[in-house]
Amino acid sequence: MDTLSVMQKVVPELTEVLERRYTILRTVRALGPVGRRALTHELDLSERTVRSDLDVLRAQGLVLASSEGVSLSPEGELVLARLDEMARTLHDVAGLEQALAAAFSLQRVIIVPGDSDTDPAVKRDMAKVAGEYLRSILRDGDILAVTGGTTLAQVAECFSGEGFNRRVTVVPGRGGLGEDIRIQANTIAVRLAEKLGGSYRLLHAPEDVLPCYVEQILREPRIRDVIALSRRANVLLHGIGTAEEMARRRGMDDETTLALIAKGAVGEAFGYYFNARGEIVYSTASVGLRLHDLSNIGKVVAVAGGRSKAWAILAVLSTGRCHVCITDEGAARRVMRLKERTQTEGGVTDDSQDWD
Repeated sequence: MDTLSVMQKVVPELTEVLERRYTILRTVRALGPVGRRALTHELDLSERTVRSDLDVLRAQGLVLASSEGVSLSPEGELVLARLDEMARTLHDVAGLEQALAAAFSLQRVIIVPGDSDTDPAVKRDMAKVAGEYLRSILRDGDILAVTGGTTLAQVAECFSGEGFNRRVTVVPGRGGLGEDIRIQANTIAVRLAEKLGGSYRLLHAPEDVLPCYVEQILREPRIRDVIALSRRANVLLHGIGTAEEMARRRGMDDETTLALIAKGAVGEAFGYYFNARGEIVYSTASVGLRLHDLSNIGKVVAVAGGRSKAWAILAVLSTGRCHVCITDEGAARRVMRLKERTQTEGGVTDDSQDWD
């Protein structure tokens, strides 16, 4: 029995206090310097609790207070790195990674402790891990294709380009949905290219168009060339959306959205809507990479987290088109439960949205 296990036996409340202060330190790392009120709001804790914990952390030399707010001290950075390792051991994250990889025949799974649905710092940590993974696999001359969405926008924001200089070409793998420019594939491609020290190409086309216009748009040389380049990508980084979320982002009406759900759609990627078994139940006429293009890409990396996205992750991983999945513990544990349930029951039941 290790030291932590012994302490938990003697002081059972230790885990609760440790995890709360660990969460505070992670949030300070993600947002610092950050004011106490903003920290309280972000963590959804009482101001009294946050103030008390910050006083302890400051007394231990782990955080620094200034007029701009609270930030991690150098010692706090070191301690937090050790806590990250402890969290992985305590929750057996390595075992969960192996189980998820085996369940979906993936080359690799990387799981960040926590749940980004309840802890915003986890989503930022997941984005950082995705960036670190990209740094480890990209080589001179590679083509990196990216899609849009809030998760990939965070990857671009958190990506550390320090000491990294590769002749990488970054291309958007999808057109735009006409929404927030910050989460569109073009913007993400530009930001990543700048941090990678590489170059980029832009795809000046909408993602969703009427079927009768797709062929006409694809005849445009600049659009055709960028799509052709994305099909030759060495690495594809893409997000995963829930069926309902993506239907809303595409401006589908309520009737169409309900029809999708009735067909069992739970996840979306590349304009395709999938059920829990990874079967296509609906597809849109869209500009960009399509599902069959993924078979020619050497490394397909999916990034998505949060327990609420477990059904969508299950659906997309079940297509067998991904090589690597980067997610968080909340999503991973629920995906495994849902995978076991679908195998046991042979499919999705009417209460599938709330099995666990």
